[in-house]
Amino acid sequence: MSLTPMDIARMLDHSTLQPYLTPDDIRHGAQVALKYNTASMCARPCDVPLMASLLKGSQVKVCTVIGFPHGDSETAIKVAEARLALEEGCEELDMVINIGRLIAGDEAYVKNEIEQITALAHKANAIVKVILETCYLTDEQKVRACVLSEEAGADFVKTSTGYGSKGCTIEDLKLMRRSVSDRVRVKGSGGIRDLDTVLAARAAGASRCGVSATEKIMAEAEERAKAGTLCEAEA
Repeated sequence: MSLTPMDIARMLDHSTLQPYLTPDDIRHGAQVALKYNTASMCARPCDVPLMASLLKGSQVKVCTVIGFPHGDSETAIKVAEARLALEEGCEELDMVINIGRLIAGDEAYVKNEIEQITALAHKANAIVKVILETCYLTDEQKVRACVLSEEAGADFVKTSTGYGSKGCTIEDLKLMRRSVSDRVRVKGSGGIRDLDTVLAARAAGASRCGVSATEKIMAEAEERAKAGTLCEAEA
């Protein structure tokens, strides 16, 4: 089936999360997100006020990260971080689970944390994407994290922060898609740098991809659309 560049853009969360970025970099990131009308722009918590002001009135959602990148802040800190982000205009929150607690089998801790943040977000009409950091988990643990996320009310499960030992894989996306109902969407992130990977992620069941290479990906999409070759990948 043929696609349009807008089909691709509406899959992308344009990410500006590197620790060295300046306010000018955030302004440029907003320009990119607005140019292509990406699904969201995801920036660091300290950048939310600026990002929200730059995206105001657009279709691009304001997104930030919670407990990023290690997921090891106390739950109360993550909840406070989420509350402030929502107050400052965030519409989407990408939260990192407590990876060590999941590996240790403390599922009640992990689920409670997701529940608290999700409840807070939903009251503000915002959504929550739960980052599993799949590179540190067994397949069984990935499945359990997906199940816990859905039980806790999350809107998405997401593969990676991009700062772990490995990023998104197509196999993980397929596993995660199988592990949640249709109510929960799947996001790939970490190492997605070209259009073919976005298309492969889409075929594997991902609704969103977190990317910093938005300009490159969209240039490829526009070039293929002009040639009539922008199509769905095989699953």
